[in-house]
Amino acid sequence: MATAFLMPKLGQTMEEGTIVEWLKQEGDQVARGDELCEIESDKAVLPAESTVKGTLLKILVPKGGKAPVLEPIAIIGAKGEDISALLSGGGAEASAPAAEPAAEPAPAAEPQTATAPQPVRPAGERIFVSPRARALAQEKGVPLEAVRGSGPDGRIVEKDIIAFLKEQPASTPLARKEAAELGVALTGLAQGGERVTAEAVRLAAATPAASAVAAPAAPAAPAATAVAAGTLTPLKGIRGIIAQRMAASSQATAAVTLFTSVDATEFVAAREKLKEAFAKELGFNIGYNDLLAAIVARCLTEFPYMNVHLEEGGIRQMGEVNIGMAVDTEKGLLVPVLRNANQKSVKQLATEFRALVERARVGKSGPDDLSGGTFTITNLGMYGVEEFTPIINMPEVAILGVGRIRPEPTVVGGQVAIRQMQRLSLTFDHRVVDGAPAARFLQEIARYVEAPYLLLA
Repeated sequence: MATAFLMPKLGQTMEEGTIVEWLKQEGDQVARGDELCEIESDKAVLPAESTVKGTLLKILVPKGGKAPVLEPIAIIGAKGEDISALLSGGGAEASAPAAEPAAEPAPAAEPQTATAPQPVRPAGERIFVSPRARALAQEKGVPLEAVRGSGPDGRIVEKDIIAFLKEQPASTPLARKEAAELGVALTGLAQGGERVTAEAVRLAAATPAASAVAAPAAPAAPAATAVAAGTLTPLKGIRGIIAQRMAASSQATAAVTLFTSVDATEFVAAREKLKEAFAKELGFNIGYNDLLAAIVARCLTEFPYMNVHLEEGGIRQMGEVNIGMAVDTEKGLLVPVLRNANQKSVKQLATEFRALVERARVGKSGPDDLSGGTFTITNLGMYGVEEFTPIINMPEVAILGVGRIRPEPTVVGGQVAIRQMQRLSLTFDHRVVDGAPAARFLQEIARYVEAPYLLLA
């Protein structure tokens, strides 16, 4: 029986999708798990897999076309089958359960949470890994915390990674690729002997139990593409979404920006020490943003009135501290979210941030990588910007702007000294937070920047 293939919902906030490319054409045979097309949401471009086996009988939405989520975009069935009922809208209800991408993995939601990679050693314990094992783990997306080492003193060697991989269930090529990128273990995601699909991996990645896999250092942002003079570029896709949200924020919020200058000398020194201590282990240098995420997360727990959302019915106190980190990408500004940032070390935040940035810059962000933030940090210091007025990322009520650090003469203990100085700017919604409470919050951030060792208290 022919079934309608529906526009998948690739994230909680996705309302419609655009067909970037059809990877199968009318008349092609498709198997369950085959990639049918690439779909652009408001945040990323992701492949969509077929949930049924058959022939692609009809493409309903062409390349470049848009469709709301869960609306038919193609019909799959037996070759030569009559699909007039589906084309006229009849029979859509009967076919929807079979074609809806989320329907299949949904029953496995509880097992997915329970079977996410379980650590085999105490949290925070240093993991010893051979270079070959580490390289293979990164290539295959294996979380080292879930691997038991058989080498001397529990060291993980290459055969341990191979043994771990052999325990993984059958999966589609896209599922394996997405599992490696999203840091999700395939164990426990299979149902009834069926291959694990990318949809099941994305669903597992959206659960709190899905742990991020270490990623290499994020590449530099791509250079802007040259556009010929007189060219009119449509304001659509991610650029259109950014324009819409920034305008809405400016019009809807009572935005006020506070500025402060902080002595970041100890902040710079702390970053240098962390960089030296963990560069070899992590494979990248811990950066200022990683430290800032830890500082802001601590301050949000101390000042919970800043960790809120303004909704239609009132002010909602958020139960999690989820830090959004603004990132420049080829398609525009994206804000990957570090979830439960107040419960993680600087090293953990650094690793997860790089994995999020890498996925964002290549357009492979998971369904909820870019949503659920409770506070945002935007850093333009690397571009020589000293201070600016960031725009609030609604429904959050505040955002921290970070300027460059540079040596300046300042008075210390009655003497003029050269110190590393930095400007911070806090934009907040005055409808929710008054000036003095916002200033105390910014003052506390400055205190931690000036004395980052207080994070150990």
